[in-house]
Amino acid sequence: MRLLGIHGSPRKGGNSDLLLERALQGARDAGAEVSELTARGLKLEGCRECGGCDETGECVVDDEMQRVYGLLKEADAVIVATPIFFYTVPAQLKAVIDRCQAPWNSRKLSRPREQWKNYSGGCGYLIAVGATRGARLFESVELVARYFFDALDMSYQGAVLCRGADEKGAVAGQTETLQKAYELGRRAAQGKDLDGITT
Repeated sequence: MRLLGIHGSPRKGGNSDLLLERALQGARDAGAEVSELTARGLKLEGCRECGGCDETGECVVDDEMQRVYGLLKEADAVIVATPIFFYTVPAQLKAVIDRCQAPWNSRKLSRPREQWKNYSGGCGYLIAVGATRGARLFESVELVARYFFDALDMSYQGAVLCRGADEKGAVAGQTETLQKAYELGRRAAQGKDLDGITT
């Protein structure tokens, strides 16, 4: 099992980073081969909407996203960790997601429409952290994650969602949330859903 963890925050060592590290430790303990990607460190453009991938499923923009495509393709499972910025993901992570129009087009080109919801690329998981306690805080980010994984031919298996964590390192004292992140990683390493541990 090859698992990729994506750090989506522009803030190094923040709450979503801490939770992802716990999840990746859970994955390692369960026997997964783990790699990491940090969106804030990538030098890449946003999607140009140029149509260059429409007929080939290959992005024509030659930047660091080409390396990211390889990591995404190799992964059997992906865990995305992100803070909430205006009820969605930060710009650095959104640029990565938007550039996955190319793998989405590749999926469309490789199978008939009636098979688009038959996922064969693995499993996707989400860790999201927000400062407020709003009832609808995670609605948008879950939709973004779901369709990101859809583009990658991965089934969305669930999320660990953390409210009320604003200050850097606030989650370090949330034992239950840290344990849920660890369990997410263990289950991701086995390709399982998160039934019973989501929050």
